Amino acid sequence: MKHLLTSGGISNPSIEQALVDMLGKPIAEAGALIVVTGMYPFPGGGGMARDAITGAASSPLAGLGWKSLGVLELTALPTLRDEAWVPEVQETDALLVWGGDVLYLVHWMRESGLADLLLTLKDSVYVGVSAGSIAVTPYNCDAEFDREFVPEDSDMGRDAERALGHVDVTLYPHLGNPDMPDTTLENIGHWADRVPVPVYAIDDDTALRVEDGTIDVISEGTWKLFSA
Repeated sequence: MKHLLTSGGISNPSIEQALVDMLGKPIAEAGALIVVTGMYPFPGGGGMARDAITGAASSPLAGLGWKSLGVLELTALPTLRDEAWVPEVQETDALLVWGGDVLYLVHWMRESGLADLLLTLKDSVYVGVSAGSIAVTPYNCDAEFDREFVPEDSDMGRDAERALGHVDVTLYPHLGNPDMPDTTLENIGHWADRVPVPVYAIDDDTALRVEDGTIDVISEGTWKLFSA
């Protein structure tokens, strides 16, 4: 599957052009499904999920002018017959995976069967935002933060440092965000020293394009690669 892994969504013309190139068509001619499941563990998460779906969130994604836009709710999928949702995922041009709690998102990607289904898709574009991007990498840089939102009687926090590993590198989003004190290069560097794969620190104007084993950095902002 093609991956466009962002920190802040389709936040500038360079990232938008990369998305169009990966789609092979204008956004106005492409269909998309959006996943907002990762928002639910946070206080007010339902409202934030609504904003993501309606295009009212600060990170541009749903409001880009898609030909069609549907919602893929991961927590519902285990109760549905495969024919109710699998063909729709297989046929969509883009899967837009919003941010939130990486642990919760990865858990439901696995439980729903979406994680395995993604490995069979060849032409669709996976567009991640923040946690949605981290989820498909091997390691979760937000593990300690995410554990704060795991129910006490749940085993969801087990192996919190690991994510799906659908791509061979990992990333640390929101580089230099003043509201996130952990996103300094110094702190990210310390974390990267403990991770046995390359780590890209990216700000909200940067994305990773991962296609056919090749990684390209698309940026109008700031980023840094920490080699393993």
